[in-house]
Amino acid sequence: MQDETATDRTVFSLTGGDRIHFLQGLVTNDVSDLSGRLVYAALLSPQGKYLADFFLTAQGEAILLDVKTDLAPALARRLGMYKLRADVQIAETGLHVIRGLGTPPAGALPDPRATELGWRAYADTPAGPETTDWDALRVTHCIPESGVELIPDDTYILEAGFERLNGVDFHKGCYVGQEVTARMKHKTDLKKGLVTVSITGAAPVGSEITAGDKPAGTLFTQSGGRAIAHLRYDRAEGLMQAGDATLTWDHG
Repeated sequence: MQDETATDRTVFSLTGGDRIHFLQGLVTNDVSDLSGRLVYAALLSPQGKYLADFFLTAQGEAILLDVKTDLAPALARRLGMYKLRADVQIAETGLHVIRGLGTPPAGALPDPRATELGWRAYADTPAGPETTDWDALRVTHCIPESGVELIPDDTYILEAGFERLNGVDFHKGCYVGQEVTARMKHKTDLKKGLVTVSITGAAPVGSEITAGDKPAGTLFTQSGGRAIAHLRYDRAEGLMQAGDATLTWDHG
């Protein structure tokens, strides 16, 4: 399989003596040691809702932050707001995000969300075009995508599966939105969340799912007779409807 360029990503560089401490107090995962590894994390609002997700790794005296391009301007503004007097500089790098499923090249790092998602690397020059059906992989393994299943100021990351995706650390200490996330983990049972369902037919992303005459959730990415859906577990029984499509959840 060829190496592919992810054309919808922006890579920032964070430099300065406070860069690790700065991120450690903001993001959902432990970034105290980024050497030789890729860490998946998110920035939340003070109310515990998703704002952006990204990958982090060390490159020399810098931290690289790999984020969906649509989210990059708002993320850079928010990081700048939190920076205050910290010794942190944030800049776009112009690096290309290269990813693939085959043998990883030198310097590539495994995607921490799931082994089935292959590897990522950062390069000055692009690789080939994307030919992998990444949506099919995401649906199979229930991997949410920024701007689709992950909706700024709306999504709660535990409902989106961030614990399963290695995107949150419950032992690292305080970060923005940590109190809400910890309470959802330790003091409540999740009553809804992202799952993979079987689907016959198709419906637009964002379509309401109903079970009988009751709202049961929202339909998202669809591929090969499967789809990612956000479901209310107590209503997700039997045959459900989303637009002209019918779907079932096998609880797998």
